[in-house]
Amino acid sequence: MVAAAGMRILVTEDEPRILSFLARGLEAEGFAVDSAADGAEALRCVGGAHYDLVVLDLLLPHVNGLTVLSELRRTQPELPVVILSARADLATKLRSFALGANDYVPKPFSLDELLARVRVHLRRGQTDEAATLSAGRVVLDLARRQARIGDTACDLSDREFRLLHHLLLHPGEVISRERLLAEVWGYGFDPGSNVVEVCVGRLRKKLGPESPIQTVRNAGYRLAA
Repeated sequence: MVAAAGMRILVTEDEPRILSFLARGLEAEGFAVDSAADGAEALRCVGGAHYDLVVLDLLLPHVNGLTVLSELRRTQPELPVVILSARADLATKLRSFALGANDYVPKPFSLDELLARVRVHLRRGQTDEAATLSAGRVVLDLARRQARIGDTACDLSDREFRLLHHLLLHPGEVISRERLLAEVWGYGFDPGSNVVEVCVGRLRKKLGPESPIQTVRNAGYRLAA
């Protein structure tokens, strides 16, 4: 499992709402994120800073995504590029792969799927050293996807893992259910759902009586530091 700490991702997307959503979701995973709203800005960013991965839209103003991709492959052939585009036709996908794209995610998209693909491409060429994230008595094993309090360890589902991971990144901070829905469950998830409450309940049960997850009435949830 690749630890996100110290890894920088460039997100190039001309739709402000999607760009903001992607940046928040990646930052919630511990990545440092830079944003570019058009292709020319993306090329300037890559020319002036080091990135571990680029998320690239294709329908961009000024310089289109395929041109950006071609230039990236010419100047930084080892830099992973994940295409995120509303263009889902086979011809465009094949053209993108021919130009050197590492992956292609069509819109509308699941943030969970995009994050999983990002992790895969960052993991390639890296070691599989175990990494942990901790706050207070809780230790989260990122490789085994296990939580541990003292001598007690428990396996977590994907949602439980991502929820606890998010809380551990913000110890002591009150996180609203709306923010958790957006950053853990993903773009476009039904805001009227009770999935946050259900997942918190399961996670508390697994962590046992010493669970540090607190409910802050009418505000959200907090991990006691």
